[in-house]
Order: sequence, then structure tokens, then C-alpha cells
Amino acid sequence: MRESDLTACGVLAADRGWPPEQNKWRLLLGACEAYGIDDPADGLAATIVLTRYGRQLASVGMMLVASRFGRAGLGSRVLVHVLGLADPAVVYLAATSYSRALCEDLGFRAIDTVDRHAGQFVPERRAEPLSRVRPVANCDLSYLAAVDLRVFGADRWPLLTPLFGVAERALVAEDQHGVPVGFAACWRNEQDLVVGPLVGGSTATARSLVAAAAAGVGGPVRVDIRGCHAELARWAISRGLIRCGHATLMVRGGELPGNRDELFAPICGATG
Repeated sequence: MRESDLTACGVLAADRGWPPEQNKWRLLLGACEAYGIDDPADGLAATIVLTRYGRQLASVGMMLVASRFGRAGLGSRVLVHVLGLADPAVVYLAATSYSRALCEDLGFRAIDTVDRHAGQFVPERRAEPLSRVRPVANCDLSYLAAVDLRVFGADRWPLLTPLFGVAERALVAEDQHGVPVGFAACWRNEQDLVVGPLVGGSTATARSLVAAAAAGVGGPVRVDIRGCHAELARWAISRGLIRCGHATLMVRGGELPGNRDELFAPICGATG
């Protein structure tokens, strides 16, 4: 699929009770491999998105099947299709309660969870942030690429570059010596300001980045927090972000690379 399919993707999402998420779909259609099955009547019967990170790692997301084709095997068909394209890479995805059984049948195993937290952010009454946070400058880009490669374990710069292009804010956190220790992108998805990816050497750094991202935002803030970072999740809830969505992080074909303890939130569920 191409960007010309954006409207049809929104219609299919609405059919399943999802928001249109045009900004996210536009990013995925431009930077990833999106596949669809046409509905003979009109529009799309099914979609799926494959994001490749070299030959060794890939993610799958946005698996949608029109309600009128439910239980017709289209979900299995599109997932098997992209798994064949991704082979021999390790493949991971964020499975909903509806898709988890299918993913297990195809060899995926659960390794973590991802919980959506969203709401009106309430700032802390703190004199100084835990880490100094400032806007990303051009001179930071090579650092961001190197840090993300170490944490994520694969090169996702081809996806981060267009994301930074549409992000409302891109932030870097520094320690007391001015050394960068984490970063985040903040981009608009419907009414939410999404903080993702969120990469930091510690929970304190992640908290500072989220707080800086949310500063002055008039509407809801969203962070999709990995289940292994329960401390950050508890802090987010204390700041007014309500847990309002849940998915199971699953992997097939091996282990996820990188230092994932420093990856607090993905770009989005479809890409990791």
C-alpha cells in the first residue's frame, strides 16, 4: 500500500472501532512495508504493516480485518504473508487479546507487556528535574543514532528520521556533566501527544523526558510503557496518566537484540 491508501486505512480502522490515526498511518505507509487485501465491494478487507530493521530483526503491526470478513482467515493470511517476507529475521509484535492465540499458533511467545497510559499530565512540584532536558540539536543526531543502535540492537534510523521530521518535540536528556543519557520524540496521534520512542539509561531519565515532553501540553499525553518498567508506570499513574490499553509483546525466531532495559516505550505498537 501507499499513502494513497490512507483514507481506506482510516475507514477500515473505524470499522473495527479504532481511531483513524492518520499521522501514524502516514508515517507507516511512507517508511514501512504496508500490505492490504482489497474488498471486492470497495475499500480494504485487511491490512498489515512490516517494518524491517536490516535482515536480522523485523516488527509486525496494524493487523486489521474488516468486521464483515471476521473469522474468514484473512488475519492469518496477511500475518503468514509478512512472516514469509521477513524470514530469517527475528520478528516481534504487540498482540491484542484477539490476536494472541493466532500469534501463538504461528510460533510467537510472550516476553513482556506494553501498557498504554494516557491523560492530562500533572507536573511534579520539583525545583530541579532529575536530568537536564533540552531540544535535540543537529549535533546530537550521530549520538542518538549510536545510542539507539546500542539500546534497540538494530538500525532503526530510517524510521526515526521521518519521525523526527513530523515530531512536535525531540528531546535529549543530559547528566550533570552535560553527557547525553537518553532521548525521546513527541508526536501527535489524534488528540494525544505520544512520547515515543522513550530511551533512557534509568527510570529517572525517562521521568525527566516525559515531564519535559508534557510541559505546557493542553491535551492528553500518551506513553506506551513496557511492563518491565513498573516503576515508571506507577509514576505515570501518579501524574494523571491512566492505564487504558494493554498488549502482549511477543517474539518469534529468537531473542530481541540490544540493551532493552533502557527502552522504556516504543515509537508505537506497530514498530517497537
